[in-house]
Amino acid sequence: MSKEAILEGMDLRKEYGTLCVVKGVSLTVEKGEFISIVGKSGSGKTTLLSLLSGLERSTNGRVILNGKDITAASEDELALFRRENVGFIFQSFNLIPTLSAWENVALPLFPVKMPEEKRRSRALDLLGQMEMEHRVEHLPSALSGGEKQRVAIARALINNPKIVFADEPTGNLDSKTGEAIMDILKNLHADNGMSLLMVTHDAELSKEADRTIRMQDGEVVS
Repeated sequence: MSKEAILEGMDLRKEYGTLCVVKGVSLTVEKGEFISIVGKSGSGKTTLLSLLSGLERSTNGRVILNGKDITAASEDELALFRRENVGFIFQSFNLIPTLSAWENVALPLFPVKMPEEKRRSRALDLLGQMEMEHRVEHLPSALSGGEKQRVAIARALINNPKIVFADEPTGNLDSKTGEAIMDILKNLHADNGMSLLMVTHDAELSKEADRTIRMQDGEVVS
């Protein structure tokens, strides 16, 4: 692993029975780099993101994330490692419907021994950065799509992750709201120096990244 790399996937392969959806992909993400992964639906880009982030295990290959080889880590080790190093932003938001906006943001902190007031303060600070201070007590059902994604981004940042994985972060949003969310991500990347790995099918959005990786039929083609 190079000295400045935050993430390295080596010869990653993922099979579901006889179907191979990722075919020997290798890639490196440098610290502070913003990479987009593009490709048609079914090209394997979301599966690759899951393998690189430790959400799924590869059939073959290795993943080194922030200096740790997570390939053979136990589920408990992986969960702890992800909580301390990784943030996730999902297309479908993945908010808990019975929790308020601030409680959803603070959720990753609950396994950590921390006074509730400190958890709440950290969540409110992040929601303020997302211009959501007026919605902190609202349930997800009372939020628009763009507001839900702002909550999801704040939740992804609650543990000061080394790298954020974003899977189609604007996929369920109208173009204007999507642009606003993209601006937030770009500013976070620029201001915090965090590494960002984003899956998108939108060629225009991919131009915002430092580097674009194109996938087709489970392989990197450019």
